[in-house]
Amino acid sequence: MKEFWVYTGLRLLLLAASIVIVGGIWLAVAHSANVMWVLIISLLLSGLASFFLLGRHRTALAQHVNDRAHRATTRFEAMKAKEDVD
Repeated sequence: MKEFWVYTGLRLLLLAASIVIVGGIWLAVAHSANVMWVLIISLLLSGLASFFLLGRHRTALAQHVNDRAHRATTRFEAMKAKEDVD
C-alpha cells in the first residue's frame, strides 16, 4: 500500500508544480491566465513528466500489485486443491 501512496503523492505533486509553473509563465507573459487552458496544459505536462521521472516508483507499485496477486492466486489454488481432496 505504501507504494500506491508514494506514487500517487508524487503524481499530485508534479501536477501542482506544473500548474504553478504554467500559470506563472502565462501570467508573466499575458498578465491574465485562462484557468481552463492552464489546467489542460498542466495535465499534459505533468503526465509527460511523470512518465520519465516516476518510472522507478511506477515499477515498484506494479511489482507490489503483482506479488499480491500471486499470493492470492496461490492461496486460491491451495484452497481449491484442499476441496478436491475432500
